[in-house]
Amino acid sequence: MKTSEAQTPALSGAGLGLRRALTGPLLSVDNDRPDFLEVAPENWIRAGGRCRRDLDALAERYSLASHGLSLSIGSPDPLDADLLDSLRQFIDRYNIRYYTEHLSYCSEAGHLYDLLPMPFCEEAVYYVAARIRQVQEHLGQRIGMENISYYADFGDGMSESDFISAVANEADCDILLDVNNVYVNSINHRYDPRAFIDSLPLSRVKYLHVAGHYDEDADLKIDTHGAAVIDPVWELLEYTYRMTGPLPTLLERDFNLPPLGELMQEVSRVRSAQSDARATVRMASSQ
Repeated sequence: MKTSEAQTPALSGAGLGLRRALTGPLLSVDNDRPDFLEVAPENWIRAGGRCRRDLDALAERYSLASHGLSLSIGSPDPLDADLLDSLRQFIDRYNIRYYTEHLSYCSEAGHLYDLLPMPFCEEAVYYVAARIRQVQEHLGQRIGMENISYYADFGDGMSESDFISAVANEADCDILLDVNNVYVNSINHRYDPRAFIDSLPLSRVKYLHVAGHYDEDADLKIDTHGAAVIDPVWELLEYTYRMTGPLPTLLERDFNLPPLGELMQEVSRVRSAQSDARATVRMASSQ
């Protein structure tokens, strides 16, 4: 299958990132539950025993998306062929609706255990785009690349949004737009988050993330996924929906996990914003 012909698997609504502490509650809840779950494949590929049985049971109840952690698309190291084979098997086994990764690197002769930014330059565009095309060909589907949070600007000649746009167009891939990362970067690097979103090729944005972060200082935000989403990020999500429509959106929470019911309040707020965006579209089309 040529990746340019592959259709992005369908997701809809508001999802929640799967953490093992949430497995029991997600298996037992009947009514107020997320529309889909997002799994980090590296945390589950080699799982056995009860963990594997739990994932099998969750896959029967929920649509699954997959968000990778260690592809290291921008690394100088060769792509990990064993990882790609495992990802293909994992995607096939669980009928994964969509696979995304980070536009970053996390390895150089070994894993670095952090997501490091690419240099925003033309050479990096062509290098990483070629690797994305390899991954899409291997997996047999279009993938989405996420804008990451970063804390040092290398001043390599392109803006962040120009770099993301150029990579997506050259690779013919989708964009996973992390709205919280846009907000965090806009504070740390002093740019207008709405203008950043406007400057992207929005037809390539297929999926959104929203999350909380840590306020180190008034002008320094740290992307942690360890707190509730704040009002300015909710407002930026609503703006994004006005530009893209109510795309499938994931609530990320990696630690400091509250009870599932509390997380579902945030998932419900995502749904409410999506509903408002659909109503706005209907109103505009009727005029």
